Amino acid sequence: MSEGDRVARIPVAKMVKKLWIVLVIVAVIAVAGLCVSRLRAAFANRDDRPISSGAADDIKPFNPKRVVYEVYGPPKTVADINYLDINAQPQKVANVALPWTLSVITTLPSMSVNVVAQADTDQIGCRIIVNEVVKDERSADGVRAQTFCIVKSA
Repeated sequence: MSEGDRVARIPVAKMVKKLWIVLVIVAVIAVAGLCVSRLRAAFANRDDRPISSGAADDIKPFNPKRVVYEVYGPPKTVADINYLDINAQPQKVANVALPWTLSVITTLPSMSVNVVAQADTDQIGCRIIVNEVVKDERSADGVRAQTFCIVKSA
């Protein structure tokens, strides 16, 4: 054989010395995969039925709720009123004569009700009524009296 025809041969021991880390990584991945598949088989849900019960399709609308906002004060009182509407968006009513009432009907499962009022007199009060039941009522006395009523979940 001439020098040009000679193929460089690497001894097997040298090759193993260079590739042992790769072989260990492959072995660890194989063992981990086997363990995961065994654990999945051991804890698998043997029931092939779908997880949902279909009850979501059977939900009936909630009973309607009647929510009443009330702000009251002495005769000829004028007030600025801020409240959260049915969609929890802030609303403002300026210079309204008292008593003031707002009634809404909703089928939402829950509603946050909030009213803040400030009068041009020394007395003011507010009340929140849900389905004929007074949930919150407050009053205030003082110069340009201010009060608030809140029901976190009506």
